[in-house]
Amino acid sequence: MQFRILGPMEAVDNGCLVGLGGTKQRATLGFLLLQANRVVPASHLLNALWGLDDAPTTARKILQNAVYGLRGILSSGNNTAAGDGTSPEPAMLLTQPPGYMLRVDPEQVDLHLFHKWVGLGREKHAQGAPDAAAALLRDALALWRGPALADLVEAGLEWPELAALHSTQLDVREDYFDAQLACGQHHAVLAEVETMVQAEPLRERSCGQLMLALYRCGRQADALNAYSRVRAVLVENLGLEPGRGLRQLQQAILAQDPALSLGEVGTYGALVASAEVSSSPQKVRTLDVRRRPPGDGSGTVPEQRTADGVVLPEQRAGVDRRRVSVVSVRTRLAPSLARGAVHDLDDLLDGTTQLVREQVERFGGTVTASIGSVSLALFGLDGPCEEDAKHAVLAALAIRDVLDVSAGSGPDSARLSVHASVTMGEVLMRRRGQEEALTVVGAVLDESQALLCEVPSGEVRASHAIRRASEHAVLYRHSDPSPAGWEALGVRDEESPEGGDTGGTEAYELDILRGLVKRTQHRGVPHLVTVLGEGGTGKSRLLRDFERWATGRADAPRVLTGRVSADPDDSLLTAPAQILTAYCGISTGDDAARAQATLARTVRSMFPSERTSDQLLSRLRALVATGGVDVHFGELCPGEVLDSWSQFLREAARQKPLVLCIDDLHCADDLVLDTVEELAETAGSGPLFVVAGAGPELLLRRPGWAGGKSHATTVTLDQPEMVTNEQLVEFLLSAGRGEGMRSFTEERGAAA
Repeated sequence: MQFRILGPMEAVDNGCLVGLGGTKQRATLGFLLLQANRVVPASHLLNALWGLDDAPTTARKILQNAVYGLRGILSSGNNTAAGDGTSPEPAMLLTQPPGYMLRVDPEQVDLHLFHKWVGLGREKHAQGAPDAAAALLRDALALWRGPALADLVEAGLEWPELAALHSTQLDVREDYFDAQLACGQHHAVLAEVETMVQAEPLRERSCGQLMLALYRCGRQADALNAYSRVRAVLVENLGLEPGRGLRQLQQAILAQDPALSLGEVGTYGALVASAEVSSSPQKVRTLDVRRRPPGDGSGTVPEQRTADGVVLPEQRAGVDRRRVSVVSVRTRLAPSLARGAVHDLDDLLDGTTQLVREQVERFGGTVTASIGSVSLALFGLDGPCEEDAKHAVLAALAIRDVLDVSAGSGPDSARLSVHASVTMGEVLMRRRGQEEALTVVGAVLDESQALLCEVPSGEVRASHAIRRASEHAVLYRHSDPSPAGWEALGVRDEESPEGGDTGGTEAYELDILRGLVKRTQHRGVPHLVTVLGEGGTGKSRLLRDFERWATGRADAPRVLTGRVSADPDDSLLTAPAQILTAYCGISTGDDAARAQATLARTVRSMFPSERTSDQLLSRLRALVATGGVDVHFGELCPGEVLDSWSQFLREAARQKPLVLCIDDLHCADDLVLDTVEELAETAGSGPLFVVAGAGPELLLRRPGWAGGKSHATTVTLDQPEMVTNEQLVEFLLSAGRGEGMRSFTEERGAAA
């Protein structure tokens, strides 16, 4: 059984979440996990659960009941793994005077893994290997899913151990920033450091890291402004001036000290020491930047002069301004990949970098930097081309697909993840001599790195400019109102009646969906298709490919998507709410008043009868709120809300063919299952097509699901051949040796 406390507390047994009981029982387990394999006095547990003065007379009895319940949960979970000689020692809750001890294999607790990887990362950094340190620290921080024991904190528990753990997380984040800065990753880390400084304005170390990152990105004024802000906060709140190190860093920036350059000093701590040595009194030159008027077409950088009019010598070199498309790719490798192998993560990281470079060059781009897990590629360096934006997006999609060999379920599903962003803008290119490497700078590079931080795993996100320049060739979906809100789905192949390449999904299942939705539109009859398959069979990807094909047709129906949440604390109507808000055009950024007004306008336009529209609005308003879903139904019954939701969709389908794509239906409440199953039977003559992805658990709950229905079809997906850790390691190592993908794909093809 695996225990996760870096976020809401979870216990996972054989890939399934285990119920942990009520708040007191969960709090008992959480406190024992914080002190795993150590005896915790019963008095400490009582104080943790109730405080020093608030414990009821029955407190000790309640604690004993909680311990009894936890022992039942642990024994039940341990029995499922019995007989496996490779399984770790089962977790046991023991009574040991003067209290209790939770005996558990440390590798089963994410807090232990966090401390272990942090220790390895700090050791690598001390040995002068910042790239390896950054990778380990990044993996350690990735274990955090929110504040430690967030569910218990939300319930009102405040423990000193949690405050200390939060402080440790902040220290590790600063260690990670130091490692990134040491290997020249200032563009990639800038947005994360800015977020850290905004959240923790009194931490001088992260402020110094922000100043250094801004300075190295060519934003000297912003670096000095960051110092002014932290000084104002310190003086106003504590009556203190910034520490000596931060003041010396400010002076070094003003003097443009050579120690600030990447080649001289790597980390913030070393920079402060260097600045202390080089801070002899000298005349600080101020820059007078004289910019040319916009649109002069000169393509040269404005001269920079000192206050006495002397042109700085470093600005005399030839510089060219050019508009390019920028692709940023981050590949995350878990340390588990290197366990038991003779190679470490650096070798595997080198393989992913080579694969990224191969795909970029295949589409005509140039990889200008590969630092740690992030690669930066530019399209258009050799001259502007109308297809640069398209080629950049296609390269990002190809990288995502090539590295998507570790998809699957279980504890190793996150061993390799890919994030890619694409944006465009102007850069300055400088080459000081014929033999020297090209230097490229520009604000668009910072924008690309900031956008990359918002990209979910396995997705390619594009800026608004890229989307406008490439939407003739690439299909997009607007996911959220952020700058990274456009998700690239695939190639828009208008010549192919079936929408071109499916992106790897089996064509047979996709052909079934295509044929059924055409039948629904042609005959004007509803249909329900259930796509069944275990985790890792590609249900979600099949739904995405189908959505991409449906939206790209000339007679495209209205396509709406929703995903049922597996979190029991979420609203049971999350998916219906997502579909309703998408139809009405309500985004997560809309405030409550605007969302309700948009809903009312949509409903009244569809239902002219004032009585009918008022009744629908009184129920549908529960689905619309600032956060997207309102879990408070008041006096309404969720069944009434779902009835009105169904009525709304039936009318929408009569006005225009409608397609609903619902994922993870097996997690839905029984009321939602009843509603979805009845949609195909009660939609009348409207062309309403519902396709739902679900795990086999759906049939365990509903053995007769859609059985005997005249307009229902079930498609079952088989489990694909999974890529083992050994295969993935060999794949990445072969790429690093320059062997590419051929041997790996041929081996898998022969095995299949």
